[in-house]
Amino acid sequence: MTDFNDRERAEEAKFAHDEEMHFRVHARRNRLLGEWAAQRMGLSSVEAESYAKSVVQADFEDGGDEDVIRKVLGDLVSAGQDISEADVRTALEAKSVEARRALMG
Repeated sequence: MTDFNDRERAEEAKFAHDEEMHFRVHARRNRLLGEWAAQRMGLSSVEAESYAKSVVQADFEDGGDEDVIRKVLGDLVSAGQDISEADVRTALEAKSVEARRALMG
């Protein structure tokens, strides 16, 4: 019975670790996307830092990536940038790869 309990605890610990890494990768990805968008908008370093944090916070509004995409796209368009939703989605994917490499590699 002890082997079963040990295995169960190990699986729970792995699940918790995987969920934490997933959260950290998404937060890092959103921060990188915010920095990318801030650079495109020509924000100062202080403004860019604040903006990147706001992009991370936007991810808590709804499930999935739509809230982040909606925020970044809206802010870029409001700043006069000629950009499409596909451009933002492409940047999001690139930042996801970058974040995963930074945290896992």
